[in-house]
Amino acid sequence: MSSAFAAMNGLFLEDLKPGMSAMFGKTVTEADIMAFAGVSGDTNPIHLHDGFARTTRFGQRIAHGMLSGSFISTVIGTKLPGPGAVYISQTMNFMAPVIIGDTITAVATITAIDEKRRRVTLKTQCLNGDKVVIDGEAVVLVPRRDAA
Repeated sequence: MSSAFAAMNGLFLEDLKPGMSAMFGKTVTEADIMAFAGVSGDTNPIHLHDGFARTTRFGQRIAHGMLSGSFISTVIGTKLPGPGAVYISQTMNFMAPVIIGDTITAVATITAIDEKRRRVTLKTQCLNGDKVVIDGEAVVLVPRRDAA
């Protein structure tokens, strides 16, 4: 593997231990919601239409749950384990709404490592302050360090 490609790798299976954790935080903006609606095709008026959203149980527009959930992918794909990790599965339980201006922090913590199958299980959560807005678990496939 060339050194240019080596610099793109995240952590290898051998680098990981249960309890390791990483996070990514972002304040959700109007532009984020509009862009996510455009990219995903999810134009549910609860996300885009003030008048409609005021008639819902939330009383205002809310961000797409999967927008916040995508911040978990950011942690896994860029930090822990990072580049080279491949998603196998992700569960998400949506616990509370996210509105424009909320700062969401996605946290991923390794809970188990299957050395033989190269799979790492992570507890995944999105937090708005101390409030859990998404609770879940991810399983990712992680490359081994080259034997060379």
